[in-house]
Amino acid sequence: MSNEAAGQQAASGPTATVDFDITGMTCAACATRIEKGLSKMPGVSQASVNLAMETARIVYQPSEVTPDDMQARVAKLGYEAARKQEQAATGQHRAKEIQKHKHKLWISAILSFPLLWAMVSHFSFTSWIWLPEIFMNPWMQLALATPVQFIIGRQFYIGAYKALSNKSANMDVLISLGTSAAYFYSLYVTVQWAGQSGHNHAPELYFETSAILITLVILGKWFEALAKGRTSEAIKSLMGLQAKRAWVIRGEQELSIPLEEVVAGDIVIVKPGEKIPVDGAVLQGHSSVDESMLTGESLPVEKREGDKVIGATLNKNGVLRMQATKVGRDTVLSQIIRVVEEAQGSKAPIQRVADVISGIFVPIVVGIAVIAFVLWYFWLDPANFAGALQKTIAILVIACPCALGLATPTSIMAGSGRAAELGVLFKGGEHLEAAHHIDVVVLDKTGTVTQGKPQLTDVQTHMDKQTFLRLIGGAERNSEHPLAEAIVQDILPSIPSLPDAAAFKAIPGFGLEAQVEGSQILIGTRRLLTEQGIDIASALPDMERLERDGKTVMLAAIDGAYAGFVAVADTIKETSQAAVSRLEAMGIQVIMITGDNARTANAIAQQAGIKQVLAEILPEGKAAEVKKLQAKGFRVAMVGDGINDAPALAMADTGMAMGTGSDVAMEAADVTLMRGDLTSISDAIEMSRRTMRNIKQNLFWALGYNTIGIPIAAMGLLEPWVAGAAMALSSVSVVLNALRLQKVKL
Repeated sequence: MSNEAAGQQAASGPTATVDFDITGMTCAACATRIEKGLSKMPGVSQASVNLAMETARIVYQPSEVTPDDMQARVAKLGYEAARKQEQAATGQHRAKEIQKHKHKLWISAILSFPLLWAMVSHFSFTSWIWLPEIFMNPWMQLALATPVQFIIGRQFYIGAYKALSNKSANMDVLISLGTSAAYFYSLYVTVQWAGQSGHNHAPELYFETSAILITLVILGKWFEALAKGRTSEAIKSLMGLQAKRAWVIRGEQELSIPLEEVVAGDIVIVKPGEKIPVDGAVLQGHSSVDESMLTGESLPVEKREGDKVIGATLNKNGVLRMQATKVGRDTVLSQIIRVVEEAQGSKAPIQRVADVISGIFVPIVVGIAVIAFVLWYFWLDPANFAGALQKTIAILVIACPCALGLATPTSIMAGSGRAAELGVLFKGGEHLEAAHHIDVVVLDKTGTVTQGKPQLTDVQTHMDKQTFLRLIGGAERNSEHPLAEAIVQDILPSIPSLPDAAAFKAIPGFGLEAQVEGSQILIGTRRLLTEQGIDIASALPDMERLERDGKTVMLAAIDGAYAGFVAVADTIKETSQAAVSRLEAMGIQVIMITGDNARTANAIAQQAGIKQVLAEILPEGKAAEVKKLQAKGFRVAMVGDGINDAPALAMADTGMAMGTGSDVAMEAADVTLMRGDLTSISDAIEMSRRTMRNIKQNLFWALGYNTIGIPIAAMGLLEPWVAGAAMALSSVSVVLNALRLQKVKL
């Protein structure tokens, strides 16, 4: 075996994933450097660092490297990595960060204000502004600027040192170079001035440039931290849905305990108006439960003994005694939160553009700044050191790539968070990006376009309808056939107490016979009744019409005479037709795929407004049909809810699983539609389109701002403090633009 083959075999071993909170990053270059440093470690197969969330996700082989090794590597690069905290702890950390920036900003602003006052009074059009003489004194300006430079600005020096010691450059390098040049030049001039006799006039100093720049950068960081805090609103709102405490039976006592202490198997009591604390099954009681937070369905769902209930849904009126089956991180809500967190922390492929640019940007900018200084000092404005220095500082400051690093992750965070509020869970940034390319949507029929369970749709009889349904319901009660269950479930609301059947006999493939309240009942196919010599000619025209509509008709005879029929069908969801129309209006081709017969499939497709149908396709054939469409150049989204849809979901460019479907389908899919509603497909695609548009706007703004700003600064048309303000504004504007996604209404 070759070394390369051996390496590939080793790389294919079992992997694990670890998440870290990263502190100390200031710009995209920092995130890129950490990413590269971790990726080079043996055993690390993938490293992704998110600047906006200040997190890192690493896929690695435990046999080769440990999380402790990774933390040590990050520390060596000049940053801190700690195991990912719970969202609450992360929120507390972010709140402390905001407070720290705020304190620094106040101190820096108070010390910088007199320097700004002195600078403004120099302009000819502001000569009328009164200025205390003390503010013009170089020693006073030095005293005000020094704490800002070395105490408030200490973080930039530390960051720059760490970056340079690792043979790279970041925003801290640019800020440190720019402000230090202004500060130390002013210090040199001040010392020279002090050595002169007479002190006839105050020298031209740039202490205000360094102090105001640092103040503006801190202001930008504060705004940025505030805005970034808002990007996790979706997670906070999801976590706010959880109950805080639960009533459980321990021994003979009913105790109120914190949610974290509930364990699987506990007997939990849920009173009217309370949130169901964990996932479980009803042991006793009857109530209606508001599941709108999960399904989007506004009507409460009736819950009885044996029914499943989901944590964080609201118990409306009855007392439920339930057994906890899933607690903590295993509950449906916790899984939703985890998917959203993972999506927000992941990278979209488009971010690679920003990563590549930011990785080489700072060294190029430093080079441009040096060239500009040389040109101005030796050629354009010979021997004017102060003027050349100002232009160099302006270039260094305006070129900080903060906005570039925030452009993509903030949009991904806001977009995936808003999608989650709409009931659409993207499993990662790459899926959020891929969805906007979709041009064909393939829909499974059962449970996707239709309700997934048969319903009683038609009743025809020449006798009293209530009596007819009472006898039919009594006979069907003993049958385990899905169609019989559907008939009984739909009869029960109008006739709650159905009679018992005697001498029940199922006739597989044909129907049943039973005795109900003294009457002999026969229910089944036309063949069953014909073989019994029963005349069904009067029913045939209506029966054939209903069968053309995809309905299953069951004929009934009472005491040897034809009495009527009931028709059952898997009806389409109320929103299916509107959802298909909306997809077509978006320019997306819709195809329905099913294993059902062509007649039934076409009937359902016609009701839903679907023009293309692939019928009688075996489960293994669904993936092949998706592959055929891809071979024609289409970007395909497969939407399904069953285990048999999993191969097609995995094959599609984007797999979408109904949240009301099987766990296997949800696991194989890239997107989960929690509400089990076809309108969520267009919501998913529209959110993807809007997020990608938002990312492109951010990248255009960030790159355009740097591209335009550097030449303007090099031409000497930009004061350093204006460059600093523009740099801070660019980062904040990118985050605020991303936050617009949180207000999207579809």
